[in-house]
Amino acid sequence: MNIYLDYAATSPVSTEALESAWPWLSGDFGNPSSQNELGFRAHSALENSRQAVAAFLGCRANEITFTSGGTEADNLGIIGLALANKRGKHIISAKSEHEAVLASIDYLVRLHDFEVTWLSLDSTGMIDLSELAAALRDDTTLVSLMLANNEIGSVHPIFEVSKLAHERGALVHCDAVQAVGWLDISIPALGVDALSLSGHKFGAPKGVGALYSRGRFAIEPLIHGGGQEFGRRSGTENVAFAVAFATALEALHQPGSLLQRQHTREVSSMRDGFVFAVLETVPSSTFTGHRAQRLPNIASFTFANFSGEAMLLELEKQGVICSSGSACAAGNDAPSHVLMAIGVKAEVAQTAVRFSFGHQTNPDELNLVIRALGTAVRALSK
Repeated sequence: MNIYLDYAATSPVSTEALESAWPWLSGDFGNPSSQNELGFRAHSALENSRQAVAAFLGCRANEITFTSGGTEADNLGIIGLALANKRGKHIISAKSEHEAVLASIDYLVRLHDFEVTWLSLDSTGMIDLSELAAALRDDTTLVSLMLANNEIGSVHPIFEVSKLAHERGALVHCDAVQAVGWLDISIPALGVDALSLSGHKFGAPKGVGALYSRGRFAIEPLIHGGGQEFGRRSGTENVAFAVAFATALEALHQPGSLLQRQHTREVSSMRDGFVFAVLETVPSSTFTGHRAQRLPNIASFTFANFSGEAMLLELEKQGVICSSGSACAAGNDAPSHVLMAIGVKAEVAQTAVRFSFGHQTNPDELNLVIRALGTAVRALSK
């Protein structure tokens, strides 16, 4: 039986989410814009789902836009805000961001003459708030920084980022895709003006996401048509997946709750034990990311003298499923842009392996993974 440790890439669809979606794919298949009984029921389900997402985030329902996933949410949050709220053409971000963020910024630079300031990162993937403060200008329209890195797990101080940006009149977009279920992603806790989420990271199907955007700021739509989703995202809404998204989100511990904090501590402790065991088992390994400010469920390493891809193949032979970095860079054998951004040399970056846990992962599984890792090292050493 396989041990799955690639939850940062995707998670299995939960039974609850699957069952909640089925009625809206079968009997209640109406278009939520139709003025008939089936349409009214679909519209009600869609708006109830929107309300549930808003309650989870601590915002208003009309500030939630359902999208096709995290990539579209990032594009809409960055491009949509930047084009609709110009106070200048300056953006601030970091090169460790997800490809969807980097590509959205590149689009604004190439086709709309925006200028970008890239914040430097230390060896753990953290920014310097004083550098951010110095980089903010009167013409800074947007700061876009992720809450938690999808490859190394380092967590940025987004509330402090928001405070600094707002003092200078700039807006803040945050990619929180990887943090859902592990950190407090509520809007009051982060203070951001836009927040991107992706359902398949926490038990909803692939193909659904959401963008929170602060109501008083306009969004320039990327998709034009009938004006659905408050004019921010035209197209017939995917009611079934919106329902599944809300159901999967509601199944998580509420952001900032005692249960979430307790669960986070438990998984963090399990991860710390795993990190120690990996470093003991493979003396040439190096942990990547911040030791304290990091997600509880990601443990990323480089393995000197071993190809990351070869390590993955050896582990998979023994039933351990993990990854070498972001699944969104699949088919690209270039070194991880995240590791390169924090100063890791290209030849070392190509030895990276990421283990990412789910809420179901248990210590017994991780003990088996450590044994499999030892076997893999012996096989590669030969």
